[in-house]
Amino acid sequence: RHRCPHKPTRIYDNGQQPCLTTEYVEKYPKYSNISPPRSLKPKQEYQAHRGKMEGITTFKSDYLPYDIVKRPFRIQEEHKPKTGEIELGTTYQKDYNAHKIQPVTLVRPLERKHTTGGKLDTIPTYRDDYRSWEVQRRETSKVEHMYHPPTAKFGNATTSQDDFVPRELNPRQSFKPPCVAKLSDVPFDGTTSHRTSYIAHQLEPKFIRSKEEYKPSNQPFEDLTTHRNDFKGLPGQLAKSCKPENAKVGSNVHFNGVTEFQDCFQPWLVSLRELRKTKEYVPPPGNMDFNSTSHLDYVKHEISPAVPIRPVSNGRRTNAPFQGNTTTKEDFKAWGSCRQEIIKKQQEIPKPTGKFYDLTTFRSHYIPHQIIPAQSFKPARAIVLNSAPFQGETMYRIEYTPKKQEICPANYPSPPGYVYVNTDSHGHKLFRQLTPEFSESNINPVPKEVVVVS
Repeated sequence: RHRCPHKPTRIYDNGQQPCLTTEYVEKYPKYSNISPPRSLKPKQEYQAHRGKMEGITTFKSDYLPYDIVKRPFRIQEEHKPKTGEIELGTTYQKDYNAHKIQPVTLVRPLERKHTTGGKLDTIPTYRDDYRSWEVQRRETSKVEHMYHPPTAKFGNATTSQDDFVPRELNPRQSFKPPCVAKLSDVPFDGTTSHRTSYIAHQLEPKFIRSKEEYKPSNQPFEDLTTHRNDFKGLPGQLAKSCKPENAKVGSNVHFNGVTEFQDCFQPWLVSLRELRKTKEYVPPPGNMDFNSTSHLDYVKHEISPAVPIRPVSNGRRTNAPFQGNTTTKEDFKAWGSCRQEIIKKQQEIPKPTGKFYDLTTFRSHYIPHQIIPAQSFKPARAIVLNSAPFQGETMYRIEYTPKKQEICPANYPSPPGYVYVNTDSHGHKLFRQLTPEFSESNINPVPKEVVVVS
């Protein structure tokens, strides 16, 4: 939004040229053509090494092979058992004193015979200990204050009424000029620069290019292609087909007409598709010219159809041998190659030879001793059997009443006692249940409609 100080803002141009002097042009003068500095960056080109490559690597130079010395083998000393007897005494056997313990008698309540025939007339401990007492209701000590509205009128003024006195508003005078269009008495001058400067010139006649006449060539058409020139139809043997034989898998079992698809997917009622009425075609007025530039300028030539060059048909077989030599077979011959052996590292420790003895130091030095089991001080688990029969009656067995399990009719493909009506658009089957309802006027059963979703 910069405004040049040398050219003030004007609505109409006075015809003078604008001033092109700016602060950048004054401070930064123009110099002669100076080429940019040359880049010293080397070009990314492959520089081939002309010398001979040495096969010495850092691994070969740094890691020199050393003489492998066999690891010294330590001969294990033979175990010599000590003379004398082993003292098997422990601190537990010395400190622990065995006591004679009698079996613990089970503390059970006295056997009670529950009689189911008599009537139980007893008072439980809860009713005996917790009896209902006659407690008097304590009177409230709340003082009742009845509200009595005042009879006199409230005449006290508020602080807002005392401080804010209503005064008359004096609107400020508006100095805005009236929005009224000022009409001029001078008549309207409709002269424009186009009307004064435009001069009407006479139009020249339109240039019409003459139509060139088509001149056919006198030379015959050369229809020899590279395919026709290079391809020679040589007879050859047909390629053998690797397609396996089409063995038909059949079965002698009689086909049942009912399938799972027909059982599960029943035909639905499909509404007819609404056809959209097309607008009636109204031909344009006038006659249509069917002549195009291609139709008018095209000249028909009489050319004989090209004779297809096809290979010799398979029916004509010759006794001449097939020439199967190709440039690939002649130039690229099979060389004799052998598979490179696997380079394995020599083992430092040689493999042992001879029979393996599985006798270890533990087996050779171990002497089995007779084990004396420790005495168990666990009390005997004596179960006191009761001769009374077990009373297995529970509240569940006494109060439970078995109920008949009903099967939902939707689980059947055709539920018994129902009549199929139709299938809705969502694929739900609707059935009717036949329930006999008799009346004086109608003796036949009236079907009651019930919806069953399958």
